[in-house]
Amino acid sequence: MGEFFKSELKDRFLQYALERRDYFEAQVLYDEFLRPNYSLDFAKKLIKEIRDYNPELLDIMSGNGVEIFMLASTPKTEDFLMDGGFLDMHVKEEEKWDTFLNQLSGNRKLSKDEKKLLKKNSPTLKREKNLLTVLIAAVIISFLFTLYSILNNTFLKPEYVPKDEFERRLEQVESQYKLENERLVKELAKAQDTIDSLRN
Repeated sequence: MGEFFKSELKDRFLQYALERRDYFEAQVLYDEFLRPNYSLDFAKKLIKEIRDYNPELLDIMSGNGVEIFMLASTPKTEDFLMDGGFLDMHVKEEEKWDTFLNQLSGNRKLSKDEKKLLKKNSPTLKREKNLLTVLIAAVIISFLFTLYSILNNTFLKPEYVPKDEFERRLEQVESQYKLENERLVKELAKAQDTIDSLRN
């Protein structure tokens, strides 16, 4: 069992004792928090660790042939829990060790802002953005030239054509426009695939 979980259990024991306001057996803590995965001896071991840390956190009476038989909270129990209890002590100790080890290794952890800035200024990301911009610009320019060419051939050159010829050309323009639009969509999809492959 990890120290974090043990610290949490000790706090729960103290909280339970605080809520009871009377004496109760160690068996009650075992039944409430540890049964069936752990033993009564483990519950008593945790109670002993609480006492070893500060004997004034629990009032313990021996009897019935055992050292830890009945227990209850004390005036210090509530103050200790209000200050954060064993769990807070464990977290603070872990933070101290993390800080110490980071200083020892010389590898300082980056803050969230530093990580974002590093990612933003990444040369790979810049290259991907530039490539995407160029590909999109090329697709847009190609589309505009095609549209201009179609409009120029259809509407801007003054030709006198019969109505059915005009309708046929209009249908031809529409089909060319659709084909060009499909081609541009495929090019854009290819560009996206290229960018995705660069990212991977």
